[in-house]
Amino acid sequence: MPKPLCQTVGRRKRAIARICFRAGDGAITVNGKPLEEYFTSLAHRTRIVEPLNATEMMGRYDVEATIDGGGFSGQAGALRLAIARALADLEPGSRVVLRRAGHLTRDDRIKESKKYGLKKARKAPQYSKR
Repeated sequence: MPKPLCQTVGRRKRAIARICFRAGDGAITVNGKPLEEYFTSLAHRTRIVEPLNATEMMGRYDVEATIDGGGFSGQAGALRLAIARALADLEPGSRVVLRRAGHLTRDDRIKESKKYGLKKARKAPQYSKR
């Protein structure tokens, strides 16, 4: 197994993606499974490979990812950010393209914490006059 060229981390919502970039033919594995088997939704798969398509690096590197936490949407966003960060480290010229496309910006929206006396973060119990 070739030595990793780059290791990066991406986060979104509650999901954390850690990836290793290796020289290869473009295979993407997530938690030991191929990308198509782990992410069954086409929308998630296209979102993940957007940084590779934007920089035209689709078949150059193998990506091995380990993802923890969150749902599939958050995991796809975390993996996309990790791939974009790795590409920016490996190919400094592609940083401008990735920044303009918005791939290097972390989506910092997370779930709001629950407040005491309420059912959720903002939902209050039903008001009763008597």
